[in-house]
Amino acid sequence: MRLAALSQLVRLSLARERRGAFFSAFGVAMGVGALVFFLGLGLGVGRVIRERIFPNDARLVDVVPPAVSLGSFLGGGKLDATMVERLQALPDVEKLYRKMSVRAPAASLYNGDFFGRKLRMGMDVLAVGVEPGLVEGDVQLGKFVDPGPGQPLPGLISTRLLEIYNNTFAPARKLPTLTPGLLVGFTLPVDFNRSYVTAPLPNVAVISSQVQVVGASDRALLAGVTIPLDAAIRLNRELGQDAETYSGITLVATSPGAVPSIVAAVKEMGLEIDDQERRLAENVGAAVTLTTSALALLSILICVLAAVNIAHALSASVRARAKEIGVMQAVGASRSDVRNIVLAEAGVVGLAGGFLGTVFALLLALLIDRLAVSYLPQFPFKPESFFSFPWPVVVGGVLLGLVAAVAGAWFPSHRAAATDPARTLAG
Repeated sequence: MRLAALSQLVRLSLARERRGAFFSAFGVAMGVGALVFFLGLGLGVGRVIRERIFPNDARLVDVVPPAVSLGSFLGGGKLDATMVERLQALPDVEKLYRKMSVRAPAASLYNGDFFGRKLRMGMDVLAVGVEPGLVEGDVQLGKFVDPGPGQPLPGLISTRLLEIYNNTFAPARKLPTLTPGLLVGFTLPVDFNRSYVTAPLPNVAVISSQVQVVGASDRALLAGVTIPLDAAIRLNRELGQDAETYSGITLVATSPGAVPSIVAAVKEMGLEIDDQERRLAENVGAAVTLTTSALALLSILICVLAAVNIAHALSASVRARAKEIGVMQAVGASRSDVRNIVLAEAGVVGLAGGFLGTVFALLLALLIDRLAVSYLPQFPFKPESFFSFPWPVVVGGVLLGLVAAVAGAWFPSHRAAATDPARTLAG
């Protein structure tokens, strides 16, 4: 049978069975639409978790000393210059960046103009020094090096801290929202060896300094300021603290696949891996994936029920059209022609249902995003869109409708092809 004739027969048959075709397509559309919608929601929320809440480079490995160190006995567990050389010599380690915390409490008391508002605020802060290469590209003012005693220290703030401030602290205190560019050049007083909640170091003088914001970075300390490594070393020496060992090392692997071997080698040296944020991101991502999978399974169940409905409807249609099929076979239609007619009818219904369900899911996601922008209050890490629809999800939704319909029509099509024209026409 030629394609044109097949198309005409399918069109006439669907026109005659409009009611049944509509309900079959509606069932497919419900299942496909639900599946595409929930997959898009899961992918969108997962993207926000990975890119905004817990941004992480898959090649980075953060090394920290163990909580209980036996390094003096076993020759490991201490992040000094010797350990840095050993870490740098590991296979698949491309770069190494050192970190050192300022080993003294620090506090800031700000009293003055804060972008057009009078502000008086005191708080404890943490300070950590990092090598410039780790935050390369985030520094927008000057060079990220120690300017020396008496000069303002260049400091980076966390982009996540800025997000939390803009969506919680600023609205509550009626303060202006800030951007990284707006903060560049802002100076904050910081007193080292002073604290509002803990005792200062004994017999150590307070070092008053200024921290000038030079940018914002994902790699900056969340609850504090990030300063140059050489500045942290100098401050620890002036405060009489350890300035030889580091509080952390960030290793850059040559590829994400090399990370497991690096982690194993690091642990053999008596060191630990600081993967708290990575594990938290994985746990949250796993919860999102589990919820999405459960909803996706429910959607697939709806598609299976739609396929069963199509099988039932086509079986009834084949019984009702037995004489018509017998006439077609009597005038030369082969069994494959009859089978193809039934499968083609189901394919058209499935494609229509898959297309309409996918379009409905996209429109519903767009509506929810618009309503979220208009009516949901602002909160930290609020995304512009809660959904993500890569092309495989969209195309897969349409094809799923086709597969479900053809699967449902498989047995009815073979039953129609097995019709005996002589017995059917004889009644």
